[in-house]
Amino acid sequence: MLRTVDSIEGYTIQATDGDLGSVKEVFFDDERWGVRYLVVETGSWLSSRRVLISPYSVTGIDTTVESISVSLTREQVKNSPDIDTHQPISRQLEGAYSQYYGYGNYWTGPYLWGVGGLPEYPMPDAGSVPRATERPEDLMDRASDQPQDTHLRSSEKVSGYHILGTDDEIGHVKDFIFDDADWAIRYLLVDTRNWWPGGKKVLLGTQWITRIDWTDSTVQSSLTRDQIKNSPEYDEDMPLDRDYETRLHEFYGKSGYWD
Repeated sequence: MLRTVDSIEGYTIQATDGDLGSVKEVFFDDERWGVRYLVVETGSWLSSRRVLISPYSVTGIDTTVESISVSLTREQVKNSPDIDTHQPISRQLEGAYSQYYGYGNYWTGPYLWGVGGLPEYPMPDAGSVPRATERPEDLMDRASDQPQDTHLRSSEKVSGYHILGTDDEIGHVKDFIFDDADWAIRYLLVDTRNWWPGGKKVLLGTQWITRIDWTDSTVQSSLTRDQIKNSPEYDEDMPLDRDYETRLHEFYGKSGYWD
């Protein structure tokens, strides 16, 4: 199912033995456009510390009660590596995090999740201790001593980035749409009203993005302003189904990611 990142903001993260906190934002990687972590505000039980929750641990999303279930215990999360989510997170720190939980490194294979297309790496039992034999602080110390290689981006920070077409600006990033099966970001939700008064919202496929300039806070697309102006409008109040996706791809003459 396709969902917006904004739609899960505030959702409660439900561990096997209680609540962990609520979703604040997500981190995605700028190479394969995968949602790699939910950033969770833990509240008073963990001194309002922010923690990262990987899709590897997600077992279900319940829109009725606005919660996301994970196969982790509160103790596992409490003892996990303390990563400062306000600072750039390096690949080395991600490796320490993955080692603590016993996950695979999603960047070490040819697919979205490394060895596969879904986050289905063998998981530790929910009641067991983490697989890492080193203490979390030792893992972090060792990671911080290595050269830093950063590929994670904050959905909160990228929201508002200006999107450039081949001929002019075409809007700004309003939201991200991801598939909750493989956690791939399929589209950027683009608001065109900063250049087109009374304009509409449209979707920009991530595979149609040619470059992101993190210094200038811009996204470069292969589309023109005229194409955007005439493209199928996206209605946030309507479900995003395959019929609409097909019309959108046919309009741009693009192959569907599902083919």
